[in-house]
Amino acid sequence: MNSTRLKVGLICGGTSGEHQVSLISAYHIQKALDRNRFDVRMIGISQDGSWFLGDSENFLENHEDVRKVAFTSSLPVTIPERQSKAIRPENTGSLDDIDVFFPITHGRLGEDGALQGLLELAGKPYVGSDVYGSAICMDKDVCKRLLIQNDLPVVSYRVFRSGDFIDYEELMRELGPTLFVKPCREGSSLGVSKVHNAREFQAAIKDAFGIDRKIMIEKAVQGREIECSVLGNDSPKAAEVLGEIVPRHDFYSYEAKYVDDEGADLIIPAQIESETSLKIREAAVEAFRCTECRGMARVDFFLNQDDDFFINEINTLPGFTSISMYPKLWEASGMSYSKLLEHLIELALEN
Repeated sequence: MNSTRLKVGLICGGTSGEHQVSLISAYHIQKALDRNRFDVRMIGISQDGSWFLGDSENFLENHEDVRKVAFTSSLPVTIPERQSKAIRPENTGSLDDIDVFFPITHGRLGEDGALQGLLELAGKPYVGSDVYGSAICMDKDVCKRLLIQNDLPVVSYRVFRSGDFIDYEELMRELGPTLFVKPCREGSSLGVSKVHNAREFQAAIKDAFGIDRKIMIEKAVQGREIECSVLGNDSPKAAEVLGEIVPRHDFYSYEAKYVDDEGADLIIPAQIESETSLKIREAAVEAFRCTECRGMARVDFFLNQDDDFFINEINTLPGFTSISMYPKLWEASGMSYSKLLEHLIELALEN
């Protein structure tokens, strides 16, 4: 086997509520990476924050079930340090020889710039957005403010912090009778509720504040859910094919995404007029640039019956499971899953 293979550290797990989804993404990535080009090291972060190093073939069990997937045997590892000469405890692994890291740690402390900052301090290249882009896009409020500043369309919303007085009747008058309540800094629809009355609203507020001290209350848009994959650094491009999510639940919740096998239909390509499709792809690239993204992002839209669209959110570490839209849209646009991974690693090294 080629002795000059690039050593790729695939980081998965993490302490967020998206821990299990991250493990499934990591399984599919390691399976697709060409072992003639890459020496893949699996690096796990447990839900209590411990780091582990393991063999890629036997690192995970129940890797197709989000309810049961877990680490198997693994070796404790010290976190990466710049040119580290530290004395290490016996029976621990080292990440010093990793050439490039591939974080696939969805959610808080993995996708919000925290892990990216650690890798910056270690002086190591890594796949995906840097600290700035990661932090911006993880905060739905900050992200939308930048989109609005750049004349990109977003759904009307209000932001509240823990301790604020929230008037349900006033919000209904301003935003409409159906509302979405979301934590500002969480992913995979965790803590998101669709509410139709005051009783549901109070429960939703409690759930959202249970995850984040800042929450967003958004107008509900009647329309289609459209997703666009963007790839690149200084010259990003959008996949030629768009995808559509058709939830079978009331909305595209965490359960619909990952737990219920029939929670939603994924339509590729989305049936959209070519002119509208082009405008969405252009808006996705502009959103990618103005929020300081690098490497990759999935930009999610709502499209109403008048072909008006709104940017919902930007995901800087999109899923890479067998049903994930980000790689599927690139496959439909002519780039295979394995080639996409190779290109992402090349973009990381370019940085």
